[in-house]
Amino acid sequence: MKRAHWLFGDQLGPHFLRPGPDGPDRNAPVVMVESRAVFRRRRFHRAKAHLMLSAMRHRAAELGDRVRYVQADTYRQGLHMAVGDKPVTVHHPTSRAALGLVRALDSVTVLPARGFLVAHDDFTAWVGARDGGRLLQEAFYRWVRRRHELLMDGEEPAGGRWNHDHDNREPPPGQARTLGAPPPYRPREDAIDAEVRDDLDRWERDGDVRFVGRDGPRMFPATRREARAALRRFVAHRLAGFGPHEDAMLAGDPVMSHSLLSSSLNLGLLDPAECVEGAEAAWRAGEAPLNSVEGFVRQVAGWREYVWQLYWHLGPDHARSNELGHRRPLPDWFLDLDADAVTARCLATVLAQVRAHGWTHHIPRLMVLGNIALQQGWHPAAVTDWFHRCFVDGYAWVMQPNVIGMSQYADGGRMVTKPYVSGGAYINRMSDFCGPCAYRPARRTGAGACPYTAGYWAFLHRHRARLEHNPRMAQAVHGLDRLGDLGDLLREEDGRRGPP
Repeated sequence: MKRAHWLFGDQLGPHFLRPGPDGPDRNAPVVMVESRAVFRRRRFHRAKAHLMLSAMRHRAAELGDRVRYVQADTYRQGLHMAVGDKPVTVHHPTSRAALGLVRALDSVTVLPARGFLVAHDDFTAWVGARDGGRLLQEAFYRWVRRRHELLMDGEEPAGGRWNHDHDNREPPPGQARTLGAPPPYRPREDAIDAEVRDDLDRWERDGDVRFVGRDGPRMFPATRREARAALRRFVAHRLAGFGPHEDAMLAGDPVMSHSLLSSSLNLGLLDPAECVEGAEAAWRAGEAPLNSVEGFVRQVAGWREYVWQLYWHLGPDHARSNELGHRRPLPDWFLDLDADAVTARCLATVLAQVRAHGWTHHIPRLMVLGNIALQQGWHPAAVTDWFHRCFVDGYAWVMQPNVIGMSQYADGGRMVTKPYVSGGAYINRMSDFCGPCAYRPARRTGAGACPYTAGYWAFLHRHRARLEHNPRMAQAVHGLDRLGDLGDLLREEDGRRGPP
């Protein structure tokens, strides 16, 4: 008798049902559980909840009679409603909480993870070969490139360089309000989306669930067909222009040339191999330059894989790391995505983007949102939870390393070599935010002082003893000695209340 196979809501692509020694039984019946408790426990972004439920229900509709789709209070309850105590298989879930649940159920057999390029055992072997050295992302990325023969010419990297970051850090072009890239793929909502929206409305009216943010027309794919169309459009029309300005920000063009594929990858609608192989094929066909293709491959085969592996490798204690001792709670305006309460144009613009769509690209996340949280000393676990809840592509495995390890430097440098903190000068150089802003990026104190610039120097002062011994931060920290207005700056920062 075939065992049923349990699909979690981020395991929605066909590769999660592919049979084999590490897969489910051929043509196994499928179980899917929609748990209301997931939405009761946390205040998710409304667009994120919509996308998750729409994707699950679309997948169930595709599977037809093969699936038993159960709406229940909890996963445990839903699984029992679907199959009772009969044996079930499931691919390794993407969170420790879900893995703990399935391992606690005697009827469930956990199969290896899918949806990633590197298996856990292979990563463990790579770590063992490091001979106690740091697990640097660059070394891991090169290993993945070699192992999967991505952008390689024999034993050497294509074009003779592993890293094209130097070509991919240009500021926004001139006085342009938009990058002028071809628009990304946009899905069309259907009856399932309408049903999801009606359910979310009812849950909110009943007081059962609370959301944050807005649920406009769905911006991201909810089906394999849509995700494949989004990938094809990116590779054919947007990849070529992706690289040079991937770190730039424009107030009127939040999408620029970014792929918008992260939510599809993290729902399991796309397999990372098809993404990076499609990008490489475009380069080899002369349809996209190497720097753009390498930048995209680095995001998918480098950073995404690295973050996935470190989530498990660093263990549960990593989520509680707080090496800088930051304890302040997140303010209400940030929790509520109240962009209208904020004066700083960069922060107001990015918060408004998150409020509208549950998404903004990686540099606003790191250098606007994460930067202000780090400077203000907000508790890193609360910041991690906020990113998890408020971004459509946010999951525990995604946000814990990205926020704890990278954005908030809360693990003291286990993942990155320096804090990602900057003043207004960086934001001014890499965006068009600062021109019309009420604050001046070069001003530290007094009327018009940029909260990012003041916050940067206050952060360095607060953590001077730790950072002055960091080779990448020592020069900046010693710059404190040249600030004649340091005392005024610190007094103003201590007295600062309310949104920037």
